[in-house]
Amino acid sequence: MTFTHLGAGSVVFDMGGFEGNWAAAIHERYGANVHVFEPHPAFASRIRARFEGNTAITSYDFGLGSAAATLTLSDDGDASSSFKEAKNAVSGRIEPVSEFFESRDIPRIALMKINIEGGEYDLLPALIDAGIMPRIEVLQIQFHLYAEEDIARRNAIRARLEQTHNCDWSYDFVWEQWSLKV
Repeated sequence: MTFTHLGAGSVVFDMGGFEGNWAAAIHERYGANVHVFEPHPAFASRIRARFEGNTAITSYDFGLGSAAATLTLSDDGDASSSFKEAKNAVSGRIEPVSEFFESRDIPRIALMKINIEGGEYDLLPALIDAGIMPRIEVLQIQFHLYAEEDIARRNAIRARLEQTHNCDWSYDFVWEQWSLKV
């Protein structure tokens, strides 16, 4: 995928970093400054080690959401989630969106990729409520369908996103992209 608006110094958020492959590719291709969020402790540790010494990629061993929380995550590779039961589980942290942005000077986010295995239903309303959406130029979101009510939850979030962004394309419950209205 090509992002013509990205370049050296663009700020990109990778919500759900897993192994850091997407963050690495975006940085390598565009020279962007990438912030990688991963609450799964083993994945976060690997991301931190992978990008150690690369000042353009910042890793966080937590996710963002509406409030501080501790998650019980299934330990299921790239499908690890707090919304699925599992024999093996780990704990991860969520930090409040509002506090994260209050403590950092991030006026513009060129691209935010959200693939957080169900956490999008908490994160996106929190970003909207905190007034962060007008700072985000492009959003790529993977909505997950774990329960029938997720359809209504997605529709409600999409209606709120339409206040600040246009939907560029959507493959329902696969991937969709939203661009800031100009």
